[in-house]
Amino acid sequence: VVETTLALDNYRRACDSGRGAVFLSVARGKVSEGINFDRHYGRAVIMFGVPFQYTLSHVLRARLEYLQTHYQIREQDFLNFDALRQASQCVGRVIRSKTDYGLMIFADSRYNRHDKRSKLPKWILQFLHDQYLNLSTDMALQHVKHFLRLMAQPIDQVALQSVLLTLEEVNMMNPLPIQDTSVPGEGGAMVTESTEV
Repeated sequence: VVETTLALDNYRRACDSGRGAVFLSVARGKVSEGINFDRHYGRAVIMFGVPFQYTLSHVLRARLEYLQTHYQIREQDFLNFDALRQASQCVGRVIRSKTDYGLMIFADSRYNRHDKRSKLPKWILQFLHDQYLNLSTDMALQHVKHFLRLMAQPIDQVALQSVLLTLEEVNMMNPLPIQDTSVPGEGGAMVTESTEV
């Protein structure tokens, strides 16, 4: 835990200074799921391999047997779904708001297969067009340069306001809760305000 915290602090310090940094992590680890790399802290994630679970685990074996027996879910279907959900969790660390941007690079030919790619969430699939599949390193670098050059431009505030909600619109979506008219002392709890000084 101390090493991870120290590494993250050094990484953020390098990013804040303008030098940039590379942070390496393992899928299914603490950093791949629990920590956000928003804004300039994360502009690219490269996913090497497909993060399948350790299939000899007794816990996983019991879960797979239960799913097969009770729900007729095949072992390979569950393992593929779980691995691609995990991959989505990992690459999603870089996109944390509507104004954030980042590259998600799936550096494994298995992501080209329809059975794998179709299990990725829609928020990834909507940007995963055929022209971005199975690229050579040179072609991938050209796409990366173009994307980063385009995204590094200042945000168009007028266009941004067209996709963000105003405070009034948010309040209309979340109306105030209905006041409780129950009589105190007839079940439930009563909250009182104290004005002691």
